Amino acid sequence: MNLAHLVLIAAVCIADGILLLGAVPATAAEIITDVAPPPPRIENMGHPRDGYVWAPGHWEWNGQAYRWVSGSWIVEHGKAHWIADQWEAMGAQWHYLPGHWQR
Repeated sequence: MNLAHLVLIAAVCIADGILLLGAVPATAAEIITDVAPPPPRIENMGHPRDGYVWAPGHWEWNGQAYRWVSGSWIVEHGKAHWIADQWEAMGAQWHYLPGHWQR
């Protein structure tokens, strides 16, 4: 096998690897900060709506500061109940737990 064939095989392998990396599904990054979130805001939920549950607002960390995300009505998921977004103290740090459905 000559050098040209080896270079071609290496190029194909590298290109194939790059394409495969793009096919790997992304996972949500864990959000941990040393800065405590401000207290939750009081929100006006409006009137309850059939087939919906209230997802309360929460503080979102952008790596430098917190930003308030207002609550909203979300469509029910059968018998599951909504667990709201929250911040959990872990020693001197804060860990973000995204809202999710739980049965």
